[in-house]
Amino acid sequence: MTWLSYVSYFFGGVFLGNAIPHFVSGTMGRAFQSPFAHPPGKGLSSALVNVGWGAFNIVVGYVLVLRVGTFDLRDTWDAVAFGAGFILIGTQSARLFGPFHGGDLKGSRAKENT
Repeated sequence: MTWLSYVSYFFGGVFLGNAIPHFVSGTMGRAFQSPFAHPPGKGLSSALVNVGWGAFNIVVGYVLVLRVGTFDLRDTWDAVAFGAGFILIGTQSARLFGPFHGGDLKGSRAKENT
């Protein structure tokens, strides 16, 4: 296994992790931030745009994980590389989108105290 496969699995985890909020929000009919909004990452995109963006992320993640190398979920290092990317995008998304959707505890507590 080459290091390039691990890099691919890492970014596959990033893309698949990023697909979840966009695809789910879109299928629920909710607007959500996307790179296509104005301003990018802060404005809201339509549900249809988010379904498309989520689907694109699923396809790219699939290619990076299952078409590069021989990914084996039972192989610890394959799973670590994938999981690291998945968790990284999840924590970054929580930090970025939390203030917009009530997930920012500092802001929420400050509002409760006033």
